[in-house]
Amino acid sequence: MSVLVVGAGGHAKVVIATLQAQGRNVVGVVDDDATLHGSTLLGCPVLGGTDRLAAHDGEAVLAIGSNRIRQRLAAAFPEARWTRAVHPASVVHESVRLGPGTVVFAGAVIQPDTQIGAHAIVNTGAAVDHDGRIGDYVHLAPGVHLSGGVTVEKGGFLGVGSACLPGTRVGAWTTVGGGGVVVRDLPPGVTAVGVPARPLP
Repeated sequence: MSVLVVGAGGHAKVVIATLQAQGRNVVGVVDDDATLHGSTLLGCPVLGGTDRLAAHDGEAVLAIGSNRIRQRLAAAFPEARWTRAVHPASVVHESVRLGPGTVVFAGAVIQPDTQIGAHAIVNTGAAVDHDGRIGDYVHLAPGVHLSGGVTVEKGGFLGVGSACLPGTRVGAWTTVGGGGVVVRDLPPGVTAVGVPARPLP
């Protein structure tokens, strides 16, 4: 089955590499930046804008790092056949549930009974321990470590190398800065930094 990749930036390179490692056929890339049309990305042609997604009869994946943009495009194309991309060099326990459009990159580890929503990103080398609850449109950046029983609500973003202690909760659309350590629950819609991670005023 051919896969259309939505987005032609750096994040898309890793999505394409993941699909290629799975042996899947990437038919092309679409992006609304007209200056990219006619170029290639890892050997895949940039075919045109995202409007081409409506006519694509195969599978597709959102390859855009921004949680808000992924949410907007998923809502704009509700009939799209969103596929998962899971790198063969990741470790995903058979009990894990992944939502449509979610991507898991090389070196990531997802432990038993974790549930991950739609269009989430588990980036390179990120680790989610047992019983995690990861919402739609979440982005776990490279090297993130979530202990057991952690919840990251819809749209949460955890920066490079950040960590959450067992059982903590990160509220919807909250950002944890790179290297931050979540030791207690964070409310929705804040940016938290530091060790321990505290919301900015």
